[in-house]
Amino acid sequence: MQKLTNKEEEVMKILWRLKKAFVKEIMAEIEGEKPHYNTLSTIVRNLEDKAYVGYEAFGNTHRYFPLVTKEAFRKKFINSTIIDYYDNSYKNLVSFFAKEEKISIEELKEIINLIENKG
Repeated sequence: MQKLTNKEEEVMKILWRLKKAFVKEIMAEIEGEKPHYNTLSTIVRNLEDKAYVGYEAFGNTHRYFPLVTKEAFRKKFINSTIIDYYDNSYKNLVSFFAKEEKISIEELKEIINLIENKG
């Protein structure tokens, strides 16, 4: 799975939410400054080249849909992040969030409960 640019990732988030969309529908969902239609169309075609999206043809128009699930992308992204920034340690990742006060004791207890009840 190839890395995505920020714009490509933004388009993927829209496609995951919409399930299927034409470029004009993707454009309508972009928040803030919108790219030119041709620029957005190029981004979507790049996602097609990277095998992230497929399409259905309707004459000269294409309706795009995700080929990669959000879950598969998330798993790849999280695994890469843990390897690159947390010395391949989930403990280091959780410790980071605890030190930054981004996770509460109650949430940590829930995680421990999930781990204990899984096995």
